[in-house]
Amino acid sequence: MADDCFGHPRLAAVYDQLDPDRSDLDAYLRRAQELRARQVLDIGCGTGVFALLLAGRRVDVVGVDPAQASVDVARAKPGSARVRWICGDATALPPLRVDLATMTANVAQEIVDPDTWQKTLQGAHDALRPGGHLVFETRDPARRAWEAWTREHSYRVTQIPGTGSVESWVQLIDVSRPLVSFRWTYIFAADGQVLTSDSTLRFRERDEVETDLVARGYVVRDVRDAPDRPGREFVFLAQRPDLGVQDTQTVDES
Repeated sequence: MADDCFGHPRLAAVYDQLDPDRSDLDAYLRRAQELRARQVLDIGCGTGVFALLLAGRRVDVVGVDPAQASVDVARAKPGSARVRWICGDATALPPLRVDLATMTANVAQEIVDPDTWQKTLQGAHDALRPGGHLVFETRDPARRAWEAWTREHSYRVTQIPGTGSVESWVQLIDVSRPLVSFRWTYIFAADGQVLTSDSTLRFRERDEVETDLVARGYVVRDVRDAPDRPGREFVFLAQRPDLGVQDTQTVDES
């Protein structure tokens, strides 16, 4: 099930304007370039921002997301014909052979069910060619990011062309580690409509993620900081090994 901020047509239509700073994607673009990825699977593609950035660099992209409203927004953007869009998730993909699979932003943490998480890792593994890579990020639970998820820290009014002003803020609902739940509220000034979107993230420890990756047949190549949030997140680089090449597991402790 997609959260309303992604699945409600009115919220999906303004999502990009409410969250315009996507500098977090720069590191993923650099990774794709470093790995010379020519075919990429963007898991949890949302409104297609990252998929379209890749497509603009002549990368073949498959974007998959369970929120139909977000996929519809992505399909309506310039250049969208260069991306293959799928409304669904990584647990039931068509046959693919990609160089790189990604889960940007909160995508990995939004997969809260342990069984679905394992099936997602397996689905990405199956979609990768031998030697291909999976890259994703998760927040470090020790940093307790949810303590700042308050109206005081998040309230803002955004002016959106063709829509008018939209008030928005987040409030923490529940902390039952490893699950943390919160609610976004949106008020549209044009007609006074109030919409809310409840979300839950799973905060996994680093060793838990590494264990899950190894169990699904990956080699963990690197674990590093997110450049835009140093010290607050883990960025994992895992590889589907090429069975024809002798290999050893390596992890960067930086």
